[in-house]
Amino acid sequence: MSANSQLSEFRVEKIRSHATLALAGGDTVLGCFFVSESGARLPGPERVSELLNAESGFFPFEVHDGGAPRTVLFNRAQVLTVTLADNEAQRDPGYDVASPRAVALRLANGRRVVGTVRVHQPRGRDRLSDWTRDSDQFRYVECDETTLIVNIAHVIEVSEVHQS
Repeated sequence: MSANSQLSEFRVEKIRSHATLALAGGDTVLGCFFVSESGARLPGPERVSELLNAESGFFPFEVHDGGAPRTVLFNRAQVLTVTLADNEAQRDPGYDVASPRAVALRLANGRRVVGTVRVHQPRGRDRLSDWTRDSDQFRYVECDETTLIVNIAHVIEVSEVHQS
């Protein structure tokens, strides 16, 4: 058996998911995540949020900075936000029944994010404070033009926005 055939049995096919990273140092990086063609928990392709919440440490990201694409390992702890090319949050099976909450977040870099979060809890436990206690480090915020994944470790303040 050749070395290539030994490796191929462990190979997991990946697809690219376009996104933009905002890093703690102030840099913005355009490129792609490598996600599995099928998610571990849900039908369909793996979501970027699943990849980010799966473990700590570094993740591979294909950087598109004008030159040839290259793969870089980024530290999850240093990612403030991920701007997604699509609204993968809508693929969550509980999306339609989760309580939407209009919010404003203030991030550690001073940026203010206004959007909607979905609280996936039973009625009575679906407050914004319940969303803040969720165990996932990376969480969706749906904004007017895009969907973000926010690293909760870089959120300084969360407030509900009352819409008129």
